[in-house]
Amino acid sequence: MTEILATADSARCDRYAVENGIGSQTLMSNAGHAVASAIRARWAPRPVLVLAGPGNNGGDGLIAATALRAAGWPVRVVLFAEPQDLVGDAAWALAVWDAPVLAPEPVVWGDAALVVDALFGAGLSRPVAGLPASWLDALSTRSCPVVAIDLPSGIRGDARPLSGMASKADLTVTFHRRKPAHVIEPHAEMCGEVECADIGVPQGWEAAISPVAQEVFRPRWRPLELAEAPATHKHQRGRVAVFSGAASATGAARLSALAALRAGAGLVTICSPPAAMLVNAARLTAVMLARWEGGPDTRRVLEELRAEAAVLGPAMGVGEATRNAVLAALETGLPLVLDADALTSFEQAPEALLTRLHPACVLTPHMGEFARLFGEHDAEANKIERAQAAAEACSCTVLLKGPATVVASPGAVPLINRHASPWLATAGSGDVLAGIVATGLAAGMSPHDAAASAAWLHGDAGRRLGAGLVAEDLPDCLPQVLRALADSHRREAAFSHLLTHGS
Repeated sequence: MTEILATADSARCDRYAVENGIGSQTLMSNAGHAVASAIRARWAPRPVLVLAGPGNNGGDGLIAATALRAAGWPVRVVLFAEPQDLVGDAAWALAVWDAPVLAPEPVVWGDAALVVDALFGAGLSRPVAGLPASWLDALSTRSCPVVAIDLPSGIRGDARPLSGMASKADLTVTFHRRKPAHVIEPHAEMCGEVECADIGVPQGWEAAISPVAQEVFRPRWRPLELAEAPATHKHQRGRVAVFSGAASATGAARLSALAALRAGAGLVTICSPPAAMLVNAARLTAVMLARWEGGPDTRRVLEELRAEAAVLGPAMGVGEATRNAVLAALETGLPLVLDADALTSFEQAPEALLTRLHPACVLTPHMGEFARLFGEHDAEANKIERAQAAAEACSCTVLLKGPATVVASPGAVPLINRHASPWLATAGSGDVLAGIVATGLAAGMSPHDAAASAAWLHGDAGRRLGAGLVAEDLPDCLPQVLRALADSHRREAAFSHLLTHGS
């Protein structure tokens, strides 16, 4: 996991470093040199224009300018302050630069073939205005690469709504840990590629600072571990039930069921309305089939199947029948994945669902379904905060889908998955994800970990398939995803053993 820190906590990390013997000028020097190194690693020498603001962000830019000039790059600096008005260590950085600076007016680019945006950092609390806004507006019309220090100017580090002018970068170099704006859209797209540089904050900062989120990275997947145990059998790997829609809407349930089976569940059953039995039977092989009469019959079916997790919602239909089935399933206390129609069916009376949810539930809404259940919330809240507030309100796990999927649970640090592909935005993709989540639940994973790990597996399948994928491709790609994940864990274990015990 990689921590995501609030803007204020990032500043606290800098103060912690200073309190523990790392000078503030050393931190600025490390930051500026990291920016220069990132530029040199990606581009050949070319004329560079650095737009330097009055604070520490501008100081980082001045150090980067100094390092690039020392490497033989032609560099000019436009300083958006009088030298005597520089704050923090920016005055020291200006002395290190020790070369002429240009006034910010008028907007003149000269021969610049790369621009470094060091105007404002993550702590910006008001819209960019005046001359800086004019320069950012002019910058938006240029085709040369833009490198932002910490964040493109005009973007707030905690991913608050955009207001006013903001720049868009090809590369953003930030320091120590990323901030919400680096991972939440539309801010993340404006950052371009994000490189997080180590500037020397010493160990121990974690004791005083709680991350606002953590990013998922090669998760542990309990069904995979169970499947690789020598004495395992199918019932130990979890039994999943998936509820089907009507005869004309059975495909979504089959996608969920096949995904659950491919993700490692030992036994998966589709619970089918009588009129859809033949349709489902004709398309199923390894997935089992059970007759389900709807509504109150939901509890009987789950008990007879000895289900350990269930999926309700994909193409079940919006209305009273689905509401009754969901409420009956909730009465069993089983781990449930509620998706699509299972959520939308409660749009007119969300409290009827939210007050009956229990901690073993996972809701998997996209932004539209989320708004139907939880409303618009605070306009200033970012996606992480909205998901966490919803999870606390309904006492269960919320997997809020999108380019950065957020998994939030009461009392837990939210998890973010950006390991995905834009090609996952296709019909049926969410049904596959619901089945994978259910597999983790049936194997005994916590809802928080099952949801986050499933999002990563789903995203990895999307990345492997790439352009042109359709939802039907995803389950068949899961064995490849799981093999690669198992191989990576084995390599990590071998390396850890080597470090501990030697050869």
